[in-house]
Amino acid sequence: MAHHKPHILARRSVAKSRLFHVEELDLEFSNGEKRTFERLGSTGRGYGAVMIVAMPDPEHVLLIREYAAGFEDYVLTLPKGLVDEGEDIFNAANRELMEECGMGARRIEPLTELSLSPNYMSQSMQVMLAWDLYPQRLEGDEPEPLIVETHALDEISALLTRSDFHEARAIAALYIARDKLRQEASEANFW
Repeated sequence: MAHHKPHILARRSVAKSRLFHVEELDLEFSNGEKRTFERLGSTGRGYGAVMIVAMPDPEHVLLIREYAAGFEDYVLTLPKGLVDEGEDIFNAANRELMEECGMGARRIEPLTELSLSPNYMSQSMQVMLAWDLYPQRLEGDEPEPLIVETHALDEISALLTRSDFHEARAIAALYIARDKLRQEASEANFW
């Protein structure tokens, strides 16, 4: 049975801050059921976001250690950030890589698009694969210098046992990048 999108009966702003806008949506589903949903809406800055799987060599990836206010602790994750007005995702990924890791990339390609909590947020993030890296630092908006670590891409399982590595988007991005690189290597060796 095909589902039809619910009809939006009303939309209300519940709360707004510099970063977040909470909306209520009154919905009517195709079977007549009515519900009110809350979600984080757009704050008006809709240029997108990028997450970068940066490969200093074919076997390793760069991860950053940064403070995560949501957890009130430091976490290990992939470099990421917002796309600025006038930037495309390639330039944004390279800029964020330079700001957060002190490296630029001569080669960047889109890997996938990921969302987080689609029942509550409409934002998604473009995951980019970057390689052929070179030293290049740009001043970023981080409140303190980030610690950059190099980890083997084939040791994702070991990273998952750590208490500081748990961001779902970073985990998914690493598995997708690893599988893509394995497939490309296998196809290159096929002939």
